[in-house]
Amino acid sequence: MNNFFRVLKVFMRVNIGQLVFLSFIVTLSGCQMFNKEDINLTTILPSKQLFDPNSLEQHNFQLTKQQTLVGKLATITTKENDTLPDIARHFGLGYNDIVHANPNLDPWLLKAGEQVVLPLHFTVPHIKRDGIVLNLASMRLFHFSKNKMTTYPIGIGREGWSTPTGLTKIVSKTKNPVWRVPASILREHKLKGDPLPRVVKAGKNNPLGQYAMRLSLPSYLIHGTNKPYGVGMQISHGCVRLYPEDIKTLFPKVRINTKVQIIEQPYLLGWEQNKLYLEAHKPLQKPAQFKKALLTRIKKLSARYAVNIDWAKVEKILTRNDGIPTPIAINSAEVQQLTQQAIALRHPNIFYGQPTLPTFKQPSWSLTLEEEDNLYDAQKLAAMLMHQGPSIPARSVEKNGASQVIIGPFKTQKMAKKIQKRILQDFKMYTQINKPQLL
Repeated sequence: MNNFFRVLKVFMRVNIGQLVFLSFIVTLSGCQMFNKEDINLTTILPSKQLFDPNSLEQHNFQLTKQQTLVGKLATITTKENDTLPDIARHFGLGYNDIVHANPNLDPWLLKAGEQVVLPLHFTVPHIKRDGIVLNLASMRLFHFSKNKMTTYPIGIGREGWSTPTGLTKIVSKTKNPVWRVPASILREHKLKGDPLPRVVKAGKNNPLGQYAMRLSLPSYLIHGTNKPYGVGMQISHGCVRLYPEDIKTLFPKVRINTKVQIIEQPYLLGWEQNKLYLEAHKPLQKPAQFKKALLTRIKKLSARYAVNIDWAKVEKILTRNDGIPTPIAINSAEVQQLTQQAIALRHPNIFYGQPTLPTFKQPSWSLTLEEEDNLYDAQKLAAMLMHQGPSIPARSVEKNGASQVIIGPFKTQKMAKKIQKRILQDFKMYTQINKPQLL
């Protein structure tokens, strides 16, 4: 449950300016870093018509038997204090979705006026369209019902706790589930000095969230989460987690005995408007095997549709692994051109689920985190703390020429000590308790 925190602690110990969040991403998802010479999606474009964010479908699509691509690529221009995780959640994307599509942007410290690419153009997995399909490579759930398809981002098992592939089914559904903690997880938390109760009641501290659907695979579930910003990462103990709002919508639509196909298809081919598209994600395992199968299928489809393939472009797409469907014929549009042609969306007043920082309306208890080298690092750490589950209220301040992260306010010393213990256990970072003051 707390791998997110441990990775954060490692991240804060590296040179942020050089690695740009590298340890965080590599630990959780092993993403491919980009060279700025290869791709630049952050160029601010000339102003053009802005569309209502609600006008672009993010989840529910009509689907014909022959259709292999749905949705549209979109962009949004940032405002101050935006983060990629907030934008991702608002538009039905996972963490990896938006970070991989925007490799030159800092996920936690965006500048006003930067262009964010929203990869809302999805390739349907190459598999029988029946029930639920979980594509681990793209970290996305697809639910098929007659001529309709619904898709949501998912979080999956981390290294050592991998989500298995194979055919299974839904055997039970529970609202407000109780979590009976497996023995292996009890041992893990005991070793790190964070013992768990054997049973966690329903509520805000339950990692299963408000809805859970048990699979016929022993000990595996599709469920919600109390840590929504882990969706789109390899971070769970093997279960599949969705945003709270997504599992709430999906839950009543799924029946007992619904088939669930868990697959890994990192390379997806689709045909749309007489163009052959390739969508690439980093394989979780055996990349050479997946690449060989892909090249065979490209040759087969290129012969069927009489398409002259740009093989150098195919290699570039497989290197980027950005999840953006890109045409692969000779002289077809590059990803930069696709971005320029994408639908530009208006910025909403506030993103769904975006955490807000409480103010010190009266003298309150607080914590001071150990000093950071510069304000940039302090601002980033504060933003990341705000996006934990549950959120940790944090702000960066400069005092006597030093940058600090202040955590709070807390009504009581007991509440402050609870968060202090959590930060020490999860981050291995020390904090100082401050007596009631007004900041």
